[in-house]
Amino acid sequence: MARNVLGTTLQSCSTDPLTGFTRSGSCETGPEDIGSHTVCAMMTEEFLAFSVSKGNDLSTPRPEYGFPGLMPGDRWCLCASRWHEAAEAGFAPPVILEATHERALEVVNLGDLKYHALR
Repeated sequence: MARNVLGTTLQSCSTDPLTGFTRSGSCETGPEDIGSHTVCAMMTEEFLAFSVSKGNDLSTPRPEYGFPGLMPGDRWCLCASRWHEAAEAGFAPPVILEATHERALEVVNLGDLKYHALR
């Protein structure tokens, strides 16, 4: 059973839009998930703009990949390294701790995640 950063059962991040490396709605992960899509975060305008500036446009729909494009308020499983990069730059989106996979702790520390936890 997958666990979150709090040590409890991993909760769903989003089914609308459907997120997760495996598109299960959960930030579950495995050896094939090289990017570690483990941080469940609520998108903000600032983070989406930051992501575009880093070459990863998460706002534009890409129907050929089944990707609807994200808007502020959507929840999405982010790569732990991108979330960390955004946090360092002051653009970290709020985190849903119960839906953030424990593997994220290989890249970011729990204190940073808690500081940015959705309240």
